[in-house]
Amino acid sequence: MRLSMLDLETAAPGDCFALDHVLDALPWNSAGLIAAIAQQHGSGEVLMLAWMNRQALDETLATRQVCYWSRSRKQLWRKGESSGHRQRLIEARLDCDGDAVLLIVDQQGPACHTGRLTCFYNAIDHDQIHVLTAPLKEPAA
Repeated sequence: MRLSMLDLETAAPGDCFALDHVLDALPWNSAGLIAAIAQQHGSGEVLMLAWMNRQALDETLATRQVCYWSRSRKQLWRKGESSGHRQRLIEARLDCDGDAVLLIVDQQGPACHTGRLTCFYNAIDHDQIHVLTAPLKEPAA
């Protein structure tokens, strides 16, 4: 069965589709990546944006421990592998046209490499940036 994201757009509540068929239909970018947004379950706070390839997404869904693709290191990046600040997957969702995945997670410790809870701590206010939070811990060197 060849599925398109349009099939999901017109689907009725309760319709189901095979995961492999949907993942095959995703519009992965030219590098084979999809944007992944991590959101803290319960509070709804957006923690970070990263990238996943098919292998990272498959691993995340299988193990329930979030795995990303590091564009700088060009390898899988298992969140918290070195820092201990893991993300346990609660739920995964795709957006309407399949170009982003939302990961609802249980974040252990800070999500940001700066030691802050969230990567989104710089607020744009007219012609200034306001830093909203201090690190919860010192960033790793």
